[in-house]
Parts: sequence; structure tokens; C-alpha cells
Amino acid sequence: MTDQEEVTALLQKLEPGLGEIIQELRQIILAADPEVGERIKWNNPSFYYTGDMKPFDPKEYKREIIVFNLFKGRIMLVFPSGAKVNDTTGFLEGDYKDGRRTHVFKEMADVKANEKMLQQIVQQWLKLIDK
Repeated sequence: MTDQEEVTALLQKLEPGLGEIIQELRQIILAADPEVGERIKWNNPSFYYTGDMKPFDPKEYKREIIVFNLFKGRIMLVFPSGAKVNDTTGFLEGDYKDGRRTHVFKEMADVKANEKMLQQIVQQWLKLIDK
């Protein structure tokens, strides 16, 4: 299966309400930029930069934009290097020493209300890539 087919297959196994919200988030993230790709990483949908980058240690996760954390019916988006994005809105939450930031979506209305913000965060992150 392709990466996209693996993501689709995972979503089809989820409870319908949760799957619909994740599908909407998936489309929003992929529409942010043509160089955003998706795959399953750490057993969850994951979004990453597909373009060329300067060499780096893979343990730095510089290519990773967002990794979903689906646990007990919640949808947490983990931005592994979200601290690099200058978010003054409070959309990105947490102050983790490793530089990650998060955002939790609970329902479709929350997704719709934050669609533009999510795309802006992804686009800002892409501008910071060391190419």
C-alpha cells in the first residue's frame, strides 16, 4: 500500500465521528502546501515535508511537521518542532524542553473554527526549513 492508502485504511478502522474529524484535519493539512506528505508513523497519521533538505540526524525529526496522537477518543496534534514557529495566538500549546508543541481538537466545530490557523502554522513551519 502507498502511504496515503495506509492512512486511509487506518481512518476506516476508527469510530465514525472520530474518523470524520481526522479526515477533515487531514485535508486541511495537505492543502496547506503541495510539499506536505502523509504517512503512518508511530502508529498514527503523520505529516512531513517532502522536499529537499540539508543533511541532518534523523533523530532530530526535522522533516516531521505534525504527528497525530489518537488516544481515548481525543485528537492531539503534536508539532515536534512547534516551538520554532512564532505563534502568539495560543494555538500551539505546551512548553516542552524538546521543542514540541501540541493542539487538541475535540469536535468538528473546533476544526472548522481553526482551519486557517492550522494552515498558517504549517506554512510558517515550512518557511523555517533548512534547505
